[in-house]
Amino acid sequence: MSLAVLYSRALSGMDAALVTVEVHLANGLPSFTIVGLPETEVKESKDRVRAALLTCQFEFPSRRITVNLAPADLPKESGRFDLPIALGILAASGQIPSNHLAEYEFAGELALTGELRPIRGALAMTYHAASNGRAFILPEINAVEAALVEDAAVYPAQSLLQVAAHLSGRAALTRQVASAQPVMPDYPDMCEVKGQGQAKRALEIAAAGGHSVLMCGPPGTGKSMLAARFPGILPQMTEAEALESAAMQSLGGMFDVSRWKTRPYRSPHHTASAVAMVGGGSNPRPGEISIAMHGVLFLDELPEFERHVLEVLREPLESGRITISRAARRADFRAQFQLLAAMNPCPCGYFGHYNGKCRCTPDQIARYRGKISGPLLDRIDIQIEVPAVPQETLLKQADGESNSDIQARVNVARQRALTRQNKPNAQLTVSEIDVLCAPDAQGAALLQQAISHLNLSARAYHRVLKVARTIADLAGNENILASHIAEAVQYRRMGRQG
Repeated sequence: MSLAVLYSRALSGMDAALVTVEVHLANGLPSFTIVGLPETEVKESKDRVRAALLTCQFEFPSRRITVNLAPADLPKESGRFDLPIALGILAASGQIPSNHLAEYEFAGELALTGELRPIRGALAMTYHAASNGRAFILPEINAVEAALVEDAAVYPAQSLLQVAAHLSGRAALTRQVASAQPVMPDYPDMCEVKGQGQAKRALEIAAAGGHSVLMCGPPGTGKSMLAARFPGILPQMTEAEALESAAMQSLGGMFDVSRWKTRPYRSPHHTASAVAMVGGGSNPRPGEISIAMHGVLFLDELPEFERHVLEVLREPLESGRITISRAARRADFRAQFQLLAAMNPCPCGYFGHYNGKCRCTPDQIARYRGKISGPLLDRIDIQIEVPAVPQETLLKQADGESNSDIQARVNVARQRALTRQNKPNAQLTVSEIDVLCAPDAQGAALLQQAISHLNLSARAYHRVLKVARTIADLAGNENILASHIAEAVQYRRMGRQG
């Protein structure tokens, strides 16, 4: 047989499109051609495949070899196609049987020795392969993460020789068994933070409703400590959330099986670029907002980020996804994350501190706070002051509530929201807000005063109602009362100060 057909996967955003690898041997001067829009890494596979086949004592055909990666208009990148190309040459030249090739999908980069090296995006590829009913053969180091996909048939291999032996029926590969056991993630505990009762209350509301938070306060008041402990009070990840989060991290090449069902916590430095934040590149890869899928994105020293970097967050905060468009391709990534941000109240950081060290002028403070645009600030649901902790509180033993105590209340409130509308309150649409977040008469009157006094925009008005809905859920109330509106309004006042 001079033609072999195999199957693999190409990564395009969150999708792992099926790629048909066709290998044809013809008479003529010896040559090796790869077509189907291959990028440099794929073109270089010719040398890796030739060396691997010869090292493994296979015959490399002295014929005209043509490899077609279909569909032709889908860009192909990375060395993941080395394994199917090598197997295709062996099958087309009759060195291995081809009757079982259609039962599998293959991916793996070949070393010159024939060993299989790890690939990126194994979890995403296996997920799509399982939906087609095919088993997946891939490098051993990727097998554990790939086996997290329920009902996926994953066969790990260490080398090209092992795969050839499996397809020839001489030595079958062993199917990988899912080894990720449900363990309790180890998060820092909220009880270690002294004082800051109002900030803890705001974070509890944010965790229950999926709301974004901006904390403003002097250095050393516990903003970073609170943010680091926030994932520990979020509801435990569901199987679907864990799989989506792991698949996104796998696309970025940073998934760690030991952190299965642990909510990601990303804290990029303020020198991060816009591409690093939202994703991009000639071959688009996910950015920080996507890698933080179903987790937390913490931006410390918020005004120190470049203005255009912060502005790219506006659309993902609203839609929960990001589209990366390039001349040759387009990639869609989901970006359902919770934004936590922290900033100082002034350039020196000590405005409002009890030590009275601040010497910043009102103009300097206004310019500093003005680095965060109004449209971005409008999209942050909860904006709170985190004041300096009194000395007597610092000297006391920490005696706050633990993560488990707060998380228990958060779980009850989140379940109320899921039962009512099948999603967190932060994701309610405008039409759903009108139906599910209508306050009582006193609450409506109070909200009208707040709109007038604080000059709230329509977006801010809707976000106040969503936060009030979460506060009511935490209190166990079906109706939104004036007290819930009053507390929600207090979380919008920081952006209107000095």
